[in-house]
Amino acid sequence: MSGYVRTLAERARAASLILAALEGAERAALIAAMADQLDAQRDAILAANAEDIERGETAGLSAAMLDRLRLDPQRLSAIAGALREVAAQPDPLDGVTRSETRPNGLTIERKRVPLGLIAMIYESRPNVTADAAALCLKAGNAVLLRGGSEARASNAAIAAALHTALRERGLPEAAVSLIEDTAREHVLELLQLSDLIDLAIPRGGESLIRFVAEHARVPVIKHYKGVCHLYVDRAADPALALNLLIDGKASRPGVCNALETLLVHRGIADAFLPQALAALAARGVEVRGCERVRAYAPLLTPASEADYAAEYLDLIIAARVVDDIDQALAHIAQHGSDHTEVIATDDAATAEAFVRRTRSSAVMVNASSRFNDGGQLGLGAEIGISTTRLHAYGPMGVESLTIERFVVRGAGQVRHTESLAP
Repeated sequence: MSGYVRTLAERARAASLILAALEGAERAALIAAMADQLDAQRDAILAANAEDIERGETAGLSAAMLDRLRLDPQRLSAIAGALREVAAQPDPLDGVTRSETRPNGLTIERKRVPLGLIAMIYESRPNVTADAAALCLKAGNAVLLRGGSEARASNAAIAAALHTALRERGLPEAAVSLIEDTAREHVLELLQLSDLIDLAIPRGGESLIRFVAEHARVPVIKHYKGVCHLYVDRAADPALALNLLIDGKASRPGVCNALETLLVHRGIADAFLPQALAALAARGVEVRGCERVRAYAPLLTPASEADYAAEYLDLIIAARVVDDIDQALAHIAQHGSDHTEVIATDDAATAEAFVRRTRSSAVMVNASSRFNDGGQLGLGAEIGISTTRLHAYGPMGVESLTIERFVVRGAGQVRHTESLAP
């Protein structure tokens, strides 16, 4: 190993101790100042991003990857806005989350504390550089960032803006450390640092996440892919279901909360599928359907089992007609990824059955899959979405970057008594 990443991690670990000692108001002010610096350095950040986009187009990156990579004034303003939302949130380290007094007089408290040093390993999305920094700092953690080579100029420009805010407050730049050398061996080195890194969060394609999970000696929070389903129940409002379908599939197909499979109850197929297929076709969406779906449009590509398990991240959707909710849930159990499931129905009992019987990190009743996002669910920015059933499940905000510990307050109580008299 070169030692390059270990040196960065050692400095970041030392910085995490400084951050943990800051008052909540100081951390909030720091994050707000970082948002201001993103605005102040907008031109430099957008110029760097233009370099990345040009290089990505030359390299033949997919449309989904380019969409995730691209910044414009609106997206950059939204990133700064997300940081301000994080800054304005309550301090997750403030106060006691639970307290009780035991019969022996001991007061048992639970308080949230930082995890320490978080490693972020991500592809394409330069917004993660700012989002991860803000969330980690808000929770009193330092962060070690390793972005993809396709976004190296954008990530460096954003990190420079964040470092300006740290310097102006006399805080170590190592609190937000960017591994600018994106060589693969540095990822392997990073994943072995179990003495320095408390949690690794990979964010990107399935191959990246599996690589991290298979090679890490540090704890990993992950989700492999987002195979999200919309089930249109026989009691659904067809117009409402159509809006959920179009928003979930066509608004931004390259994200993990986009729909990948449409399941339609046979009792509403005649009323819903013809208009749904027409609306998807009008938006350039390729449909791969089962035989019962293809009865409404014989020229559709037949759907295979691989299609039902696919995360397309593109204008493609698999579709199937099912006999009832049981068949829909069985399909989801077989092919889903525990990310997001959606039901369209006006039947409250059916909706509750769907909620109870799905395992996904978010269940949407008559709402778009695109709402499974930290910002939309009130977390401000998110550091990722976990489908790992550990201390966090679903979108991870500030609280997910802390952990509860016990604080015991007593008045000299001991567990075993013995005479100390001579």
